[in-house]
Amino acid sequence: MTSTDKIAESKDKFFEEIAALAERMIAEHGREFTMGALILAARFIAENKGLGDPQLEHAN
Repeated sequence: MTSTDKIAESKDKFFEEIAALAERMIAEHGREFTMGALILAARFIAENKGLGDPQLEHAN
């Protein structure tokens, strides 16, 4: 397996985790909450704000 394949596989696993999380969030709190939460997470990432883990804040 090449490095590119490993990276693609890793990314696929994260997408699967995000999909499972989104499905659980929708089931418990609805689509609007889920979309809002994921948009806020994307915004925090774009603005380089912390997502709750101080060790990861401003890491990149």
